[in-house]
Amino acid sequence: QVQLVESGGGLVQAGGSLRLSCAASGRTFSSSAMGWFRQAPGKEREFVASISRSAGNTHYTDSVKGRFTISRDNAKNTVYLDMNNLKPEDTAVYYCAANPTVSDTYTYSIPGLYNYWGQGTQVTVSS
Repeated sequence: QVQLVESGGGLVQAGGSLRLSCAASGRTFSSSAMGWFRQAPGKEREFVASISRSAGNTHYTDSVKGRFTISRDNAKNTVYLDMNNLKPEDTAVYYCAANPTVSDTYTYSIPGLYNYWGQGTQVTVSS
């Protein structure tokens, strides 16, 4: 069992930066691939970024490549999403998710493959 709590969201102007954190409790964080997803009003939840359990592999949706960076600290049971050059279209509720997996290298972009989800943190980017 993994419990996930996101933090770090807020209101920022376009071009600004935020760092989201997702703290995990439970014994399986280090054996889980982690992902960030977001959901804007009236839209489906979409993939943002993922990281393998060893942190050796990362994957991003095209719209955030070069602007967002996912990382993890297994000693702190925390995954991060550094967001730079934010745009109004990045406005959404951001969720972290965990997928306990036997693979050190796989990353996952499909929401249905994740077993555990946080409650979300709101990110609002003003123009």
